[in-house]
Amino acid sequence: MAWKRKYKCQNCGYQADIYDGKGFMGQKIVSVYCHDCHTVQPLVVGGVIGQSAPSFQGLADRLCLNCGSQNITEWDGRTCPKCGGPMTDTGEKEFWT
Repeated sequence: MAWKRKYKCQNCGYQADIYDGKGFMGQKIVSVYCHDCHTVQPLVVGGVIGQSAPSFQGLADRLCLNCGSQNITEWDGRTCPKCGGPMTDTGEKEFWT
């Protein structure tokens, strides 16, 4: 199953939606950290989209959806992009396809 989970920083309250699993077309949604705007953003990778558009096979040359920067890395799953505090799963989740 694929879930969209809500993560929240225990220090500053920053929130982000994090996607687990694969969609029905085989795509993953990877959470990336933007070093310029200090946000966590979702990027679609792989699946049918990746087969049609090779640039969607990975994160190389991809842009932050918030500010357009190429200065992104895969998010570590625990560090707040705003304050560096701990981010944890709130338990809120929704099914996504």
